Amino acid sequence: MRYADDAVLGFQYRDDANRFRRALTERLAKFSLKLHPEKTRLVEFGRYAAENRAKRKEGKPETFAFLGFTHLCGKRRSDGRFTVHRTTQSKRLRAFLSDLKKWLLANRHIPVAAQGQYLRQALQGFANYFGVPGNIGALNAVRTQACRAWFRALRRRSQKAVRLNWQKMQLIIGQWVPSMRIVHPHPNERLRV
Repeated sequence: MRYADDAVLGFQYRDDANRFRRALTERLAKFSLKLHPEKTRLVEFGRYAAENRAKRKEGKPETFAFLGFTHLCGKRRSDGRFTVHRTTQSKRLRAFLSDLKKWLLANRHIPVAAQGQYLRQALQGFANYFGVPGNIGALNAVRTQACRAWFRALRRRSQKAVRLNWQKMQLIIGQWVPSMRIVHPHPNERLRV
């Protein structure tokens, strides 16, 4: 239940945000630091952002990227209430896969077991950081692309690529590549006191 008019409430939050931005700029200036003008902006985000933007006919609420995640305004499937969805930032996902593909192609001559150990560690590290609730799609996409890249690298080891087919590769994947899962708890579980 809201007690204030949306227009007044919106201006109040905007004033608070501008006041905070000025205070942060002054605080950083004491340490000879400053906010990057292209990377710092005010975004209408939160429980009523979608409603307010729909009233003004401005479309969906803006998203923002922070610490490798893209943050979106969303709704819970259970009761339709507001929640913050976090997905892996596409730039980070592409960079991780690009580095992994380069490593696999450069090290395709080493034994399959050593490649499998490296791939397991890399994917587990990715899951440990990006394994937040609601991000399982990105985790599974990374695992799938990593397995495909490993298959291509192993098939390019010699002229005898015919010997390695996808059925054999699935056995190798099952032995070395972990299935991805959500590592971090939901915020209401993590912050429960």
